[in-house]
Amino acid sequence: MSIQVDKTLDSRFRGNDGAGRLLTLDVFRGLTIAGMILVNSPGNQTAYAQLEHAEWNGCTFTDWVFPFFLFSVGVSLAFSLSKRLENQEPPRTLLVKILKRAAILFALGLLLNGFPAYHLSSIRIPGVLQRIALCYLAASVLFLKTRVWTQASVACALLVGYWLAMTSVPVAGYGAADLGMEGNLGAYIDRLLLSGHIYKPVYDPEGLFSTLPAIATTLLGNLTGVWLLSNRTGGQKVRGMILAGGLTAGAGWLWGLVFPINKALWTSSYVLWTGGLALIILAICYGLIEVYGRRGWCKPFEALGINAIAAYLLHILFLKIQNLIHVPRLDGSPGNLRLYISEHLFGWTSLENASLFYALSYTLLWLVFFWVLYRRKLFIKI
Repeated sequence: MSIQVDKTLDSRFRGNDGAGRLLTLDVFRGLTIAGMILVNSPGNQTAYAQLEHAEWNGCTFTDWVFPFFLFSVGVSLAFSLSKRLENQEPPRTLLVKILKRAAILFALGLLLNGFPAYHLSSIRIPGVLQRIALCYLAASVLFLKTRVWTQASVACALLVGYWLAMTSVPVAGYGAADLGMEGNLGAYIDRLLLSGHIYKPVYDPEGLFSTLPAIATTLLGNLTGVWLLSNRTGGQKVRGMILAGGLTAGAGWLWGLVFPINKALWTSSYVLWTGGLALIILAICYGLIEVYGRRGWCKPFEALGINAIAAYLLHILFLKIQNLIHVPRLDGSPGNLRLYISEHLFGWTSLENASLFYALSYTLLWLVFFWVLYRRKLFIKI
């Protein structure tokens, strides 16, 4: 593991604009992490529907944030690896660095899953950072070793192959095309290979099989990064991303009529739907920032985006710490520090609003924290 605080910006995030960075990418990543902190941090057990995952099929705002982050990983690696290849860094050296970073991310995910008590017999093996690690590894190797059309073909093959497998391969006791929580093929594979080490007793939302279409999400980012690195004008890039995003989201919605949009299964329709939305939002950010020069609003999100993995790690860690500190609730029932803060600061409003206000405050706290680091030119590199 190599975690350090440095007074130079990480070269992984170099861009092709005049300043040597693509500000849009940092801001998009920062917006995504801010959204992730917001939806991960309800102040109580009651939250607005859009700030919770869809119960099963369907897609809420909460279901956007993880694929948006994987999409940004793909865009980032296209920039960073292109820059390093341009600097004639040997591909073998790059592969070693990619493997090392993927291993660090996977290990950090395991450490976060187990905190504060590590029981190897029951620790959850899949997770958010673990999926990021695997997708980053696969998409980086494909970017180094294949051409753009091959990457696009692999993404299509992953989506079509996953759809065919999930809807035609029978699971004992359930039959083919069972897309429920327990009877789907991905859940069966997780129970078979990772029994006792998954998030829920019957399935894991970051399971092994559903990581395959998640790689396709990252490859959409690869392809977008190549588009942004092209010599086209800013306006052409924006129009191209909006057109591609609209067509991709539309294809996802249509596919969802037969293969439901589902975050827990990471269905092929979900990949296209969220990937299209990510393209459109990235295009809007690019247009505002790079084409029209509207940058006054960017700094807090840029600061968060530069420290994205650190922000994810720290906000989850401190949520867990709050949950470990036992404090009675206002009615005397058992509670924790998070509930205590939510009730004492926001108990004057409804449960839904108290939950939202706590989440907004917690998100603002991390925006300010990383803004202070940014002002001091400190960047946490993982």
